[in-house]
Amino acid sequence: MSGERDYIFGTRDEEIARLGLQHRVWRSRATDAWRRAGFRTGQTLLDVGCGPGFASLDLAEIVGPEGSVLAIDRSRRFLDALESSARVRGLGQIATHQVELDQGPLPAVAADGAWVRWVLAFLPRPQDLLRSIASALRPGGVLVVHEYVGYETWRFAPRSAELDEFVRVVVESWRAEGGEPNVGLDLPVLLGELGFEIRSLVPILDAIRPTDHAWEWPKSFIDIGIRRLIELGRLDAAKGDAIRSAYAEVERSPHALCVTPAVLEIIARKP
Repeated sequence: MSGERDYIFGTRDEEIARLGLQHRVWRSRATDAWRRAGFRTGQTLLDVGCGPGFASLDLAEIVGPEGSVLAIDRSRRFLDALESSARVRGLGQIATHQVELDQGPLPAVAADGAWVRWVLAFLPRPQDLLRSIASALRPGGVLVVHEYVGYETWRFAPRSAELDEFVRVVVESWRAEGGEPNVGLDLPVLLGELGFEIRSLVPILDAIRPTDHAWEWPKSFIDIGIRRLIELGRLDAAKGDAIRSAYAEVERSPHALCVTPAVLEIIARKP
């Protein structure tokens, strides 16, 4: 990876594609939260842990040419992908910044808002990043967060011991890397300690079927996740094949159901 620290699920083309699918599935929920947070034309917004920048592109459309989006990530490869997409779409209001989120300060701005999705869960000290975000927001600036609050709610029907084990191994691997998948449970306290006013707390959990577009999200994660966990030595190839077979069997069932990992949406205002 040319000297950069790798994400637990990597930064390869297949992961960029998966993140694009994930954003398409979640776009309506993100844009609804941004609307309720008051994100609008002419503002300066932060996309913290932007990855390949799918949300950054949408935020740039919201702020328009009069505003600006600061897209912040530690992966140069992800930021290169975003810069390429922004050029194609003529979105010059996006500026990328390579920052180690758990180490370096964020750009010195007085931003009107900030967006964080599935970033704090990967950091050993999420409070440090929250403090940096608070410093980068102007008084009255609004932070919107989507983070898992109950990852173990991810279950399938018909019930599958193999898929339950996959979820368990994902959580174990996550914590072994220093993160906390259920960080959403800690965030209201951490934000309160930093002086934020919690404006909204909304749990998000869906029950989806294979005919739903959202089904493609967990499906893509399982495929890439198995391969990545094998690379990390968390699964052996035989167990990975067993999980794939179990998933295929569930998906073939006329009664197939997936309950998604529980997410907590937080909208908080800096005083």
